[in-house]
Amino acid sequence: MGNIDSLRHRDHAKDYVRMQWMMLQQGVPDEFVIATGVKVTVREFIRRAALELGVTLRFEGLGVDETAVAASISGNKAPALKVGDVVVQVDPRYFRPAEVETLLGHPIMAKEKLGWVPEITLDELIEKTVAHDLDKTLQHAALRLASPFQ
Repeated sequence: MGNIDSLRHRDHAKDYVRMQWMMLQQGVPDEFVIATGVKVTVREFIRRAALELGVTLRFEGLGVDETAVAASISGNKAPALKVGDVVVQVDPRYFRPAEVETLLGHPIMAKEKLGWVPEITLDELIEKTVAHDLDKTLQHAALRLASPFQ
């Protein structure tokens, strides 16, 4: 991972598409910021995603030497993971060249003029993202096991 302390907005495409549709229904063209105004650090997003899998992370080290280690595991969503395994490692190669600490859009005009408010919460976004990725991982694992070319 790059800078896990950077703040980013995390939004669901469904909310964006709905806002775009609402923009196109206006009689007069206008400019709107498409964003929810919700921000979270990359670190917090990682921590919550891990919790969706039943994994509690412990962050160790500082800066480019920081890692996230599996502190505890419950359930069966991460069967190959063991307590003490490093799950995330910061790597300066993934830092943005022109790093901005906070990226956040303000959808005030969309809320006022369109009546638009996001419907999918950050927790729902994380839940859906993890469920999708877990499903794809399980499909990939099943295909590997069934392949005669291992």
